Amino acid sequence: MQLSTKVRYAARAMIELAMNYKEEPIQLNDIACKQDISVKYLEQIMAPLRARGYVRTQKGSRGGYHLAVKPDDITLYDIVESVEGTMAPVACVDDDASCDKTNRCVTRTVWIRMKNAIKDELQAKTLAELAAEQDQLNTGI
Repeated sequence: MQLSTKVRYAARAMIELAMNYKEEPIQLNDIACKQDISVKYLEQIMAPLRARGYVRTQKGSRGGYHLAVKPDDITLYDIVESVEGTMAPVACVDDDASCDKTNRCVTRTVWIRMKNAIKDELQAKTLAELAAEQDQLNTGI
């Protein structure tokens, strides 16, 4: 199982916003430039994050993107799920009706545990923690 490039870019963009949480909004061009991501692709990535209420835009000469929620209140799971959708490895984990063998399938419990393990791991990291770790990497501390 591999997460898409879209998820990795979303995490990087959100970390960038978290690192500047108390500052002025950041223009998408600046995030794209710092993270080496196409502006058009970044616009597509930010749309579901904006729809979920994690980011907002500000228009005008001092406009740009900023977090709509405190970095402590956003987990890596929130970002991944916003951009990628469910973390279920198979459809029956989220929807019993998707398979007629749900009640007789021995592997379904494995798939459920797998989803829960991934979810637990991603929920264990907040955007604030990731931003602090990125700041340490950037400054070499």
